[in-house]
Amino acid sequence: MKILGIETSCDETAAAVVEDGDKILSNQIASQVEIHARYGGIVPEVASRQHILSIIPIIEQAMTEAKADWDDLGGIAVTMGPGLAGSLLVGVNMAKSVALARGLPVTGVNHLEGHIYANWLTDHSVKPAPTFPLVCLIVSGGHSDLVVMKRHGDYVVLGRTRDDAAGEAFDKAARILGLGYPGGPAIEKAAKDGTTSLQLPRAWLKGTSDFSFSGVKTALLRLVERGEVSSPADAAASFQEAVVDTLVTKTVAAATEHRVKQILLAGGVASNKRLRSWLVKDSPIPVLIPEPVLCTDNAAMIAACGYYRFKAGKADGLDLDVIPGLKLA
Repeated sequence: MKILGIETSCDETAAAVVEDGDKILSNQIASQVEIHARYGGIVPEVASRQHILSIIPIIEQAMTEAKADWDDLGGIAVTMGPGLAGSLLVGVNMAKSVALARGLPVTGVNHLEGHIYANWLTDHSVKPAPTFPLVCLIVSGGHSDLVVMKRHGDYVVLGRTRDDAAGEAFDKAARILGLGYPGGPAIEKAAKDGTTSLQLPRAWLKGTSDFSFSGVKTALLRLVERGEVSSPADAAASFQEAVVDTLVTKTVAAATEHRVKQILLAGGVASNKRLRSWLVKDSPIPVLIPEPVLCTDNAAMIAACGYYRFKAGKADGLDLDVIPGLKLA
């Protein structure tokens, strides 16, 4: 079964065709990073207008790359939330329009669930396919969630961020240090030339699997305000170390406690090399991580998730609507 995936939750307009939930036939992404960089962050109205301009060309490119006709498709999967309302509406309305015109079923996909399914798109001759039960750490610009996944579509949330998500914290730290936007790649790049010499706190929130990164961000801000940061590279390295330390420690603890067979890493922050290497090194449990291009927002992960939703009979009607604050569970 070939699924067309559409992703417009934030500032990437993406379309992809995936076969049987794990074979990428095409994966096209139109990024808005350069547009929003001039503002130092995402402007929702600008993002939604850009999606309108990009959505038809990007779908056409995905279909052409996949060498697929509309009759080849078994359905359309589209991100319905969480995300920016205006951006989500562009994708969902396009998906419903195509579904109506071509007589195809459509299913709405949770963006966070989509990130998890990027792990099904790895080369399983090199890396093993995900094995249930598993713990998944989802780290992106707006989310830092730890979940147990017992089977397809069955999730138990162990912990969430209580304030800033890891991606938000990286963006704010980069702004404090004058490193530019987007913050995650900027912090990682600067950290390569720095040392972890600054003492920054970790919010362990003992007894829970929750996260909190507001405190470490504020601690960095106070050091800068007092003139105690002489090297932005050292500050970036120290900040990255504090965030990654917390993510890895709590993930390994949760996976060990729940006796799962595997740990999955997902979301945009999962492309951070320090996080990837530290988690693999410290975990006694096998770790599966998608390629970096599949960690950031893309439509292949949405199509992969949609395939399993269709297999479970979870098609939606043309009354499908967006849910900007949609939760995973």
